[in-house]
Amino acid sequence: MTWHVSEEDLRAYARGELAPPVLWSADTHVTACARCRAVLAEVGDPVALDAAWERLDAKLDAPRPGFFEGLLLRLGVAGHTARLLAATPALRGSWLGAVVAVLMMSVVAAYAGRTTASPTLFLALAPLLPLAGVALSYGPALDPTYEMAVVSPMHGFRLLMIRTVAVIVASLGLDGLATLALPGYGLRALAWLLPALALTTTGLALSARLGPVLAPSVVGGGWALLLVAAHASADGGTLAPFTAAGQGVAAAVAALAAALLFLVRDRFDLFNGSAA
Repeated sequence: MTWHVSEEDLRAYARGELAPPVLWSADTHVTACARCRAVLAEVGDPVALDAAWERLDAKLDAPRPGFFEGLLLRLGVAGHTARLLAATPALRGSWLGAVVAVLMMSVVAAYAGRTTASPTLFLALAPLLPLAGVALSYGPALDPTYEMAVVSPMHGFRLLMIRTVAVIVASLGLDGLATLALPGYGLRALAWLLPALALTTTGLALSARLGPVLAPSVVGGGWALLLVAAHASADGGTLAPFTAAGQGVAAAVAALAAALLFLVRDRFDLFNGSAA
């Protein structure tokens, strides 16, 4: 080895005063160079030296960021926020693969029933996907990284909103691609957007009192019952939730649920404390 860390830099390293990128170079070099470790032991204060080795051990033991986390870091997202987003269960391959499979089946069903008035199966399933994704992304029952999320340096409501936005963007993006793959139903194929927003905001608002599992389950069950009732009274026409009047109701429900969610935002911190 022809290069060694200078004694001055080793003194600064032991005091914790060495700045990047020299710090990174010294970290890497000292782990492999016995000579520099010996010099470091001579020039460094024992207490400061122990602290430096602890920092080095923590750095070496820290998991390397994956592709998604690394992309977020390059986009300027804070490290702890990027880690929480990357650990979101609903953004993992298994969940996204399941969403793609469900959407593909609904698109195939829409092509098989092109003589019907609207892609009913797709319109019924698409609004549930963001709701289910949000349910998987927050709470001790379904999130394996929940303890890490609880002790993260942020408000519980802000954490919920960060993960919710990420899940909604992913889910709506996949829903949108599936909508483009549908046969030509025109604007009727976008009738899932407002119900999806209404279901997700309602599920979030109720989560403050019912919890992150029961609330989305109640909302999803209510949506299923509504579709059954609408189908019974449709007489072969467009289901009520996907008519102009139904879209207006969905928008109103979304607005009311968003207002309620804002009012109960502090409950998510209480929920964190009781669940942890």
